Formats: sequence, C-alpha cells, structure tokens
Amino acid sequence: MKISFVIITKNEEKRLEPCLQSIQEIADEIVVVDAYSQDETIRVAEKYKAKVFKRVWTNYSDQKNFANNQASFPWIFSIDADERLSPELEKELLELKERPSEPKESAFSVPRLAFYLGRWIRHSGWYPDRKIRLFRQKAARWVGDYVHERLEVEGQVGELQGHLYHFSYASLADHLERINLYSELGAKELYAQQKKCRWYHLVILPFARFLKSYLLQAGWRDGFPGVVISVFSGFGLFVRYAKLKEIWKKGEKIESFPD
Repeated sequence: MKISFVIITKNEEKRLEPCLQSIQEIADEIVVVDAYSQDETIRVAEKYKAKVFKRVWTNYSDQKNFANNQASFPWIFSIDADERLSPELEKELLELKERPSEPKESAFSVPRLAFYLGRWIRHSGWYPDRKIRLFRQKAARWVGDYVHERLEVEGQVGELQGHLYHFSYASLADHLERINLYSELGAKELYAQQKKCRWYHLVILPFARFLKSYLLQAGWRDGFPGVVISVFSGFGLFVRYAKLKEIWKKGEKIESFPD
C-alpha cells in the first residue's frame, strides 16, 4: 500500500515546511497544487521533492479534486499546510502500509487536535473534530462550492486514533481575518441557496452558538482560549448573516471567489 500526500497551497511558505517535515518519512509521493503563490511556497515544496502543479484558484473542492487526480498511487492522504502528523498517526499509517493486504475500508477518519493561543484545545467544539483524510482515490470526491468542503466516500469509513495536529491560527488577528473570509464565503453560499437573514439569525443564534461552545461543549475547560473560541464562534455566525443581509440589500451577483 503506497500513499500519495496531497496539499493545496497559496502563500504558505511559513506553515508548509513543518507540514512537509512531518510527512517526509511516510509519504511515497507528495503532490502540491499551488494557486500561484507570491512567496517562497514553491521553493519549499521543491525542497522536499514534491510534484508541484500551478493552477489558478477556483474553490477548495475543485482545487483538491484536481490535486487528487495528479496522484500516482491509489491511496491519498489529504493534508493542509497548517497540519502535521503526530508520531502516533505516522505509526498507524506505517502499520497500514505494511499490511500484507489492503484495508477493506474505502477511507479513514482522523481526530484533529488544534493548538491555539499557546495550548492544545480539547473542548469548545474543536475536538475531536474527526475528518476523513485517508482514502482510495477512486472512491472519494470533494464536494461544496463555497466553504466547508467535505469528502463524499463510496464504501466503509474506518477510524484512526493518532492525532492530526492542527495549527489553525497564528494569532487573534489571523483568526479574525479568517472569520472575515469564511463569513463572506458562507454568506454567498446562503445567498446562492436563496436564504434570507432574519432577526433571530443576528440576535439569538450567535448567543446560542456561544453558549453551546462555552457551556455545552465545555469551552470553559480550555481557559482563555476557550473563551475566545466561544465568543468568536458566535461572532462568526453573526457576521455571516449580517453579510447575507448586505448582499440582499445590494442585490449582488456572485461572480467569483476571493483569492
């Protein structure tokens, strides 16, 4: 069993190298599809002998499906530049590769463990955050035109236990910048579905989201980062619906995705 590790990038020189370092011993091939980065992303990828393809950015799902099609091997591990394999996950993957026969499953999910504001987050709705990342190339496809792309799999999905480390946000400013981006994509997705913004989307739902993250999902156990995650979770929902209302007021047409 050989595994192609597939990554899509754009201006990821700072985060890409630790990711590539974590996979270099286990990857039979590394495929990087880059959306014409203006930094040293490609140089970093080539340093680790990655097969690099340049492609104009379309959307997350389309980029990832294109990247999957460039893989040489039937099994793919999809990893983002801000993620790294834990030693435990690397060991599990090695054990899979050394089996005398291929797994009966079509894909495997992994738990993601995020590092945020100086600590590992094990509550707040961020953990275990299971994602399907290892899959047969011909049995899976990414879907979703805007944000929150997901993998549709034909066949059985197994579970791996080793963590995929996630270094999602470098700072509070980075987190807020990402909220701005994803709320815009989320608003456009809702608009494309002809959804409207109601008063409770702006007043009740954001507060309910905060309470869910902080109380029901034990965000308080994550200390200060848990407070921030819970507040930003509600705030992100508020901004998404506020932008949706703005789109309806302007009567905008969705012509392209942001860079």
